[in-house]
Amino acid sequence: MFQLSDLFIFLAVGISFALSGYLWFNGYREQGVFTALWVPTILAFGIYVKVSALLARRD
Repeated sequence: MFQLSDLFIFLAVGISFALSGYLWFNGYREQGVFTALWVPTILAFGIYVKVSALLARRD
């Protein structure tokens, strides 16, 4: 069900989430918030790639 590209997307999201939490709780709040914004961006990019691949396979 999951492809290797999906696992890389989830890995990138997990790293971004962990890094943002680390920054937030170590006093770098602005950098933590900025890094936390990467999470939905990476997920949106992954959805775009997945949908594009499905549409290309359909044609």
